[in-house]
Amino acid sequence: MEKKYKKRKIGRNLLLIKTYFYFALMAIIMATMVSAIFLSTYQRTMRRQYRQQLEEYADKISSRFQEFIANEDYASCLSYLEILTEIGNYEIWSIANPYASEPMNHLMATMEFVDVNQEDYTNLIYSAFLGKERFLTSYSEIHGCTMMSVGVPVIGNNGEICGALLINISMETQDEAIANGKEMIFYSVLVALVVSVFVAFLFAGRLSKPVLLMRDTARMLAQGAYDEKTGIKRRDEIGELARTIDSLADKLAKNEEIRNNLEQMRMDFFANVSHELRTPITVIRAYTETLVDGVVTDEEKVRQYYDRMLLECRRMERLVGDLLLLSKMQNPDFMVEKEPVNLMEVFAELKRSAGAIAAEKGIHICIEHEKEIYMMEGDYDRLRQMFLVIFDNAIKFSPENSTVYVTFSEFAEENKPYVRVSIRDEGVGISAEELPNIFEKFYKSKLRQNAKGTGLGLAIAKQIALKHGSDIRVKSEIGKGTEFIFEFAMLLPGAGDVLAAAKEE
Repeated sequence: MEKKYKKRKIGRNLLLIKTYFYFALMAIIMATMVSAIFLSTYQRTMRRQYRQQLEEYADKISSRFQEFIANEDYASCLSYLEILTEIGNYEIWSIANPYASEPMNHLMATMEFVDVNQEDYTNLIYSAFLGKERFLTSYSEIHGCTMMSVGVPVIGNNGEICGALLINISMETQDEAIANGKEMIFYSVLVALVVSVFVAFLFAGRLSKPVLLMRDTARMLAQGAYDEKTGIKRRDEIGELARTIDSLADKLAKNEEIRNNLEQMRMDFFANVSHELRTPITVIRAYTETLVDGVVTDEEKVRQYYDRMLLECRRMERLVGDLLLLSKMQNPDFMVEKEPVNLMEVFAELKRSAGAIAAEKGIHICIEHEKEIYMMEGDYDRLRQMFLVIFDNAIKFSPENSTVYVTFSEFAEENKPYVRVSIRDEGVGISAEELPNIFEKFYKSKLRQNAKGTGLGLAIAKQIALKHGSDIRVKSEIGKGTEFIFEFAMLLPGAGDVLAAAKEE
């Protein structure tokens, strides 16, 4: 597949230089190591083959010697040595064992013929006298080349070692073969290095070009050009990185849009707060000026003014308290104090608290559950506050003599138990156009039932749900009521006791 990249002005390509250098250095090191290992292996193999040949040759000569000695055919033995020396590149010394009871002095030379300065050869001969075959490889100044030697014992008629054979073979042919092998390897490595360096340059360019493109894209993103893309289409880690940068560009563009929306929301928030506070402040100021000016003197009227002023003060206090709570809940660093909580206890208290308000409208609260304990980890007061907001709305927007249903049900997800809590009313319902906005700050429906609301209750409830690892789903239809659904992770049996004990410690 042909790779196509956006055309950009690419500056000095240091990455190409470094990558090329590392590739070339690696090729040189690998070539050196391979050639050194091959030469060492080749040389050892050649010497091992020569040694095996020499060993087989020496054993055969020793066996033949033993036959001559057994037949006491000494003349043929000497002729045999002369023939071997003439037709081969071998040098054979026959040494009599001076320590044997029947040494072959009448046939062989004695140790006096061996140069005493050749200590290595002397050791080979004495080892042969002891019945051991030993090998020696060394450079001989006399022969001007490397020689391989072996000492082989010769067994006499009485079964004892009567002498030894010292066989030398020139390694000149082997040395020439090794030298030729080195030369061949050298030229092969040289050609391989030239090819490798060229290929390394191509690979370095192929590797560095998309990296430079990604660098340029990152620079453009840093400057705010969130529509910039790498344009790289590859099925490897570089392609994955390029797709990640492109995905980052999309997310940055989206976040920029969100930031602009948040800025607009911030401005709307301040406008809403100003509007919400302006009305009670205006009312309080008007009543205060009326009382200060003495316009109203009737005690009953004055008391009504004071009651209205107190009501407006409480309204402002509630608004400010809700704003502070919402700001605290929206802080990512704010953590609720969690402990084992039985949801049935929360709703039992809610039923008692909201029961009086529901009784005024003849509304019945029906709680359906299969067991008495639904344990979760959470903040009891915050959960009570969240569900109270939902209860308050359900009662507020439900007609008289209706029912608010609370249903508990369990389910499992990824082998973890969860509890689903549904709060459903038979109220006026919420239109499809309003549903996406009900959790926004200061959003209030235009129904008369919501005239005294601050528009912050559902926003606070949603933040409490999020702090407990849940969310709020809403189903509603005009004229048929509304259902709020919560889902919480349940504690396994006995987990509540463990958590409680850990908190006490």
